[in-house]
Amino acid sequence: MSDDHVYLTLVEGHEDDSRWAYGTGFEDPLHGVDTTVPEGVDAGPLAALCTALADDALVSAQRLAEWTTRAPELEEEVALANIGLDLLGQARLLYARTGQVDGSGRGEDAYAYFRDAPEFRCVRLTELPRGDFAFTIVRLLVLSSWRLAHLTELSAHPDPVLAAIAAKGVKELAYHRQYAAEWLVRLGDGTEESHRRTRAALADTGPWVEELFAAYDARDEVVAVLRQVTEAARVPLPDWSPRPGSGRDGDHTEHLAPLLAELQSVARAHPEATW
Repeated sequence: MSDDHVYLTLVEGHEDDSRWAYGTGFEDPLHGVDTTVPEGVDAGPLAALCTALADDALVSAQRLAEWTTRAPELEEEVALANIGLDLLGQARLLYARTGQVDGSGRGEDAYAYFRDAPEFRCVRLTELPRGDFAFTIVRLLVLSSWRLAHLTELSAHPDPVLAAIAAKGVKELAYHRQYAAEWLVRLGDGTEESHRRTRAALADTGPWVEELFAAYDARDEVVAVLRQVTEAARVPLPDWSPRPGSGRDGDHTEHLAPLLAELQSVARAHPEATW
């Protein structure tokens, strides 16, 4: 994989699909990777895994985009937008891989814009409303820690395309986790108000965390990160009662459908438009 760039390979056959999703002309670190599903790899579970991880990334990116013009400082607005773009890039690659292995031949837009909420398989923590800055930071720390552990393992997946996508994502997620950890310490060990909000954010996030471990068991890694960061922030890590259900099974909160309606509205109103 000396070739710098994979997206061109993943979208082969969809060159004219320059519609709503993300534009064209992007280069990718997976270019040149053989996209044939290796012998012994079951295409069905591979497609389901890629779709679920892509849904997590897409919905998370949309929530982060809601901070545009709302972040406490311009620098943080840019940082959150860039994290969202990283996740959007991961979603693109994963959706493209899904279309290659699920037999449909669909491109990214079909998965991002033309599925309804019950068809999505994102974990429910990604769907929750934006909340305040402290909630966004806590959610980002939890999700990036969990996803980093997951993609680290997947970087050795027998499917070379998924492995390459995961390896690229690991570098991005390490930064996401570090960014969130540094901010949580600032907020928790900051003013009385920021401390209060951080404690509230941990309490609000907690009931949704167990679902992550059902999807991929990274409990040890995630809890270790949370304990280390909350201790530095002088904020207690609360006990949590898990919420039943799972977004991986299509069991979503009432917040996903409105989010998707906003995300998909233009593409659905003009499905054949190009730019």
